[in-house]
Amino acid sequence: MPGTLYIVGTPIGNLGDFSPRAQETLRAVDFIAAEDTRVTAKILNHFEIRKPLVSYHEHNRKEKGPDILERIMAGESCALVTDAGMPAISDPGVDLVRLCREHNVPVSTVPGPTAVATALAFSGMEVSRFSFEGFLTVNKPNRRKHLEEIRSERKTMVFYEAPHKLAATLHDLYDTLGDRRIAVIKELTKIHEQCELTTLAEIAGKYDGVKLKGEYVLIVEAKTEEELAAERPQTDPAALARAYMEHGMRLNDAAKRAAQETGAKKSDIYRILTENS
Repeated sequence: MPGTLYIVGTPIGNLGDFSPRAQETLRAVDFIAAEDTRVTAKILNHFEIRKPLVSYHEHNRKEKGPDILERIMAGESCALVTDAGMPAISDPGVDLVRLCREHNVPVSTVPGPTAVATALAFSGMEVSRFSFEGFLTVNKPNRRKHLEEIRSERKTMVFYEAPHKLAATLHDLYDTLGDRRIAVIKELTKIHEQCELTTLAEIAGKYDGVKLKGEYVLIVEAKTEEELAAERPQTDPAALARAYMEHGMRLNDAAKRAAQETGAKKSDIYRILTENS
């Protein structure tokens, strides 16, 4: 009978956030799959937990995943942890979870802190709807494509970024998205926790040549409906309705659809079409 894979959330900065259940799970499993065994060893030592560690990260996941799966299928239980936060979110742990599910291996979660939700609450921005964009790739064509795809995003956007890439990312966001409100958040739950609420125009260039430390979460304001409307090509509502009629649509239906698509009044479109008929 197979063992179980436990997805265990770890603190994003403050060890006091490590839940009793997470500690109990790490003490109970047979081994722990860690993104960086050195980072996880510090957490284990702090809580006096002694368990074997295996390395599982972006660069070895293809070879290590099957090995970990084999051990679980043989009856061992494994805890999957990342350096900070919940595994499998913008993290190669998702491959191990998928592998276990494909082989009907039991998977269980032990939720813990996550930077995306913590940063959203900390920012004070409108976050009733948001899009998690994770880390931007360093591959320039793919990076440009990603940013172009979200130019008209109507939800607040959340990015993760490393300190040495922050300056370039702020420039790219400003160049592609234009001026927006942004919250630049660093060191969540740590002593130097900070939220810098500003605009892309003001902050692009601020960190050029500056050596930074800590991990960053960027929360970027969505494009407003007014801005989206201003970018839409201006279409003649009556001309659009005539085009629909030429394709067999009835006058009333054509006027209604043209009104919905352009924001014009249906009665005005109907009047123009009947006057010129």
